[in-house]
Amino acid sequence: MSRSAKIEDDTPNIARRAEADLDPKDWQTFRQEAHRGLDLMIDYLSRVRERKVWQPASDSVRARFRARLPQKGKPLSDLIDEFEQFMLPYANGNLHPLFMGWVHGAGTPVGMVAEMLAAGLNANCGGRDHIAIEVEKQIALWLAEALEFPRESSGVFVTGTSMANLVAALVARTHALGEPVRRSGLREAPYQLVGYASQEAHGSIERAFEIAGIGSAFLRRLPVDRSRKMNVEALRGVIAGDRAAGFLPLLVVGSAGTVNTGSIDDLDALAGLCAEEDLWFHIDGAFGALCVLSPDLKPLVKGIERADSIALDFHKWLHVPYDAGFFLCRHPQAHRETFMSTAAYLARAPRGLAAADIWPCDLGPDLSRGFRALKTWFAFQAFGAERLGDAIAQTCRVARHLESLIERSAAFELCAGARLNIVCFSVQGDATGELNREVVMDLHETGLAAPSITRLEGRPVIRAAIVNHRTRAADMDVFVAAAETSLKRLRAARAGS
Repeated sequence: MSRSAKIEDDTPNIARRAEADLDPKDWQTFRQEAHRGLDLMIDYLSRVRERKVWQPASDSVRARFRARLPQKGKPLSDLIDEFEQFMLPYANGNLHPLFMGWVHGAGTPVGMVAEMLAAGLNANCGGRDHIAIEVEKQIALWLAEALEFPRESSGVFVTGTSMANLVAALVARTHALGEPVRRSGLREAPYQLVGYASQEAHGSIERAFEIAGIGSAFLRRLPVDRSRKMNVEALRGVIAGDRAAGFLPLLVVGSAGTVNTGSIDDLDALAGLCAEEDLWFHIDGAFGALCVLSPDLKPLVKGIERADSIALDFHKWLHVPYDAGFFLCRHPQAHRETFMSTAAYLARAPRGLAAADIWPCDLGPDLSRGFRALKTWFAFQAFGAERLGDAIAQTCRVARHLESLIERSAAFELCAGARLNIVCFSVQGDATGELNREVVMDLHETGLAAPSITRLEGRPVIRAAIVNHRTRAADMDVFVAAAETSLKRLRAARAGS
């Protein structure tokens, strides 16, 4: 058989396969199953307090996720059944009011619906002229208003603050060395760049320096004072020393809510120093930046309005479903110069779908991006900034109640009080932190609560981060009682062994 004849023979088969699309064959059946899935999740959220905070998946459940690639499809009803039986019971638990181990948002039913709508629209928000881009611009305007940034400030959604901190390092680098650094790289730079953050700053700052090519060895970690704020005078001296050594100071990263204790650097003093030294002032405000929504907490972040850029997460204290990080920049020109591309497939047109001047892909590393702005828009519209700020302030009040319980406890001692919403404490006299670790693991395994372990002054201590809008003061009574019971059980087991 000739090659041309074979092609002709194959053509009908190719055509038959092309008819197979991925839409439901029976839309009514699909509608019923989709409603069942939505009802399943509404029931799950409404009964969150009836479940354990966390439980591990069994070996048999885990084995299901080692199966080979499926070659044939299954009905949607079967997939929902499998999700309900083998995934839903084994989530990480951050919906529960006694999940306190990490700074995770708890989500909202409204956010779940918004995520479903965004998924149905399936908008690629890298660019082009469609309404999802306008919604993202709206979020940037609202955030600039809340943070008292200029209205023309630029902003872009990213996965989270870790990525936003990387964007900050890249924009600051371009601002310092000019747009040609994108092509020539740092090897052509006349000076070694250096940056500054406190010892308490998030580890993503170091990663940002590594990925940006600056090198984590050139991120100076400054000492903190007794309240765990960066020592501004020490910073001034280190900057002077770096200049004298022939380095080029690049940026200072202030923390608005450190991950260990929730402490906030003196942002106003740092802004003043950066203005004097002509340094880029970036704020890692992963959760603390949103203190601006609460009249009671806003004074704690005084000076945030003077930053050159801010990184934050809507998926933390605003409880937008994961993921929804954001980068806001006072200098839109420097922001665009860092990322804008002249690639032919990104060319703009005066009219049509390829119209508009600035696209989100001009402001960050992603080209293909989901419609993160919609769930954030829903959060602001459904609850309003005032109610969101009240929910944030409430978590801080709950943390202060936990602090008072620890101070009255005969079993535990306070290690770091509630500067915002985080309390760190220890078993009394546990110099090595071994009992602290055991208590935390025991609480996890019983499913009663989920604090975490962090290190303060070199010792593992118990850390409770109150982020969940569902958490109340009474939950802290339950938590401390459970921790004390766990400690007694562990000590009794040790005594009997």
